[in-house]
Amino acid sequence: MSLAIVYSRGRSGIDAPLVTVEVHVSNGLPSLSMVGLPETAVKESKDRVYGAILNSNFKFPMQRITINLAPADLPKEGGRFDLAIALGILAASGQIPIKSLKDYECVGELSLGGELRAINGALPVALHAKQAGRKLILPHDNAPEAALIKQVQLFPAQHLLDVCAHLNGQNQLNSEISPLVFDIDEIPLDFADVHGQYHVKRAFEIAAAGAHNLLMLGPPGTGKSMLAARLSGISPLLSEKQAQETAAIASISDSGFEVKNWRKPPFRAPHHTASAPALVGGGSNPKPGEISLAHNGTLFLDELPEFDRRVLEVLREPLESGHITISRANRQADFPARFQLIAAMNPCPCGYLGDVSGRCHCTSEQVKRYRNKISGPLLDRIDMHLEVPRVPHEVLRKGSPEGEESSHQIRLRVAAARDVALKRCGKPNTSLTTNEVSKYCDLTEEGHQLLEQAMNRFGLSHRAYHRILKLARTIADLSQSATINISHLSEAISYRKLDRTVQ
Repeated sequence: MSLAIVYSRGRSGIDAPLVTVEVHVSNGLPSLSMVGLPETAVKESKDRVYGAILNSNFKFPMQRITINLAPADLPKEGGRFDLAIALGILAASGQIPIKSLKDYECVGELSLGGELRAINGALPVALHAKQAGRKLILPHDNAPEAALIKQVQLFPAQHLLDVCAHLNGQNQLNSEISPLVFDIDEIPLDFADVHGQYHVKRAFEIAAAGAHNLLMLGPPGTGKSMLAARLSGISPLLSEKQAQETAAIASISDSGFEVKNWRKPPFRAPHHTASAPALVGGGSNPKPGEISLAHNGTLFLDELPEFDRRVLEVLREPLESGHITISRANRQADFPARFQLIAAMNPCPCGYLGDVSGRCHCTSEQVKRYRNKISGPLLDRIDMHLEVPRVPHEVLRKGSPEGEESSHQIRLRVAAARDVALKRCGKPNTSLTTNEVSKYCDLTEEGHQLLEQAMNRFGLSHRAYHRILKLARTIADLSQSATINISHLSEAISYRKLDRTVQ
């Protein structure tokens, strides 16, 4: 009788909890039983492991085999435990040394031929392996992603034979992984492509500097989607910690993580037919939704009133808290969701209200019903309401006489303003708490009077009051001013367009 213990990693939200694979081989009728709350894909691993072991010229023990995946109350899913199970069987049957496994963690799906296939969530696995002080054996295709975690010792392999040879001390796996070269300063979509719309570009610069939410209101074809797609190009690059958080979420999603996006703010643009679970996440085994995939980046909702109202309402809590908790009958998962909301909508059902073409024939009741698809509480959480008018043909043809500013030029100003905020309080201005707003967004007596007049005239809420102050603080940072002047406050108030329209 023999017992082998192999360490692996499961998945729970964006975490990778330790799973200890215990394999016991004893005398008795040939059988294989697996315990420890395995789901269907895990139970099927016995067939993949059986084929992989035989096709790698090892012997599959014709004895009683018991496999325990501990802890027993953690659901196990996917094929990530195939490699650990195979190594446990080989070690318990004496074909590889048991003591060689104690310093390693192993993840990877096996083919029937013994090849190692990539898994989702390699980056969280590497991060937790580093924290545990163990080496990590993983599929070769997952190595570039896992290598983004510094100071973790990786041993990528392409076949079960390669892993066994390494553990037997024969052919050592190469732990020196050459990092992929990618240009994090590359900006594929440039603001220089947008002619005119100078006040809109200014608003986007402010939004990027303070990570403020923004709603664009304008006729079709005025460049709303084009502008939104270029926001990531002027947003500051992610810090190392932010990049790890964002990459970890993408890594466990169905789409996976692309190494070339390292340190680039994510940009997500779901279609207006998306359901509430698609936006916030869900499933019997909860997976991240669009708001979590946009963590530390931008969530763009085009044609905002076309989204189901109940779908939009689920955004209210994450916009305030920066995270979402998915609760199911047998488990709960918490995902970060600190995203910047950029939305676009037409001013009326036909889209041409206020346009110079004069094509709109919508009644005031139709316009009101259309705009009421967006609730007041959601609108209150959006810092900037911005009109995007049609650009004159002359400007569209020639652009600015001095030339349009590039995204790189705008990003330099945005990054400088963001650095000021980070040095002041360690966070973007949009994330300031009530106490921090009182401390860092102090106004003169004249400023207080102006803001009080705006509050009374437009019927603004206390939330809008604090959001105006945060926005004014960002505008002051962009102008390199230590104090909030009347001009900064006036510009911040001017971005509450829909509050004024309601009156």
